[in-house]
Parts: sequence; structure tokens; C-alpha cells
Amino acid sequence: MTIEKTFVIPADRRLTIEVPNEIPVGPVILTFTSVPATTEVFKKSEALDIELINHNAERLNQEAMDVLSFQRLEI
Repeated sequence: MTIEKTFVIPADRRLTIEVPNEIPVGPVILTFTSVPATTEVFKKSEALDIELINHNAERLNQEAMDVLSFQRLEI
């Protein structure tokens, strides 16, 4: 099985990859291929970023509230 996804490498050169359940556990080959910087690629990347943020928004908001509530206990 092959899954292809375009990422924009950030300045710190770190990516976090979540592997779909459809990929079996075991060895895989991860290949990096540079892509010319085109408007289309960046629009897709921005859309993927927004989708990822929206997908995780509830969890991130809850984590933020947990941190804030903990900080209030320390005062």
C-alpha cells in the first residue's frame, strides 16, 4: 500500500507523522522527494494545516483549559 501526502518542511525540519490504521505494523520505506514551490502546493498545504487544526481543535482546547486550571491552582 502506498500513501502520498505533501508536507511543507518547517524551519526546524521536524515532522510528526500519524500512520493510518490501514498501514500494517512492521518495516516501511519512507521517501522524501522535494517539490518545486508552486502556489498550488502551498494552497493544498495550507488547507491540510487548517484541516488538521480543525480535526484536533477540541482536544487542543481541552488541553489548554487543563493547563490553565492547573496554573490557577498554583497561585
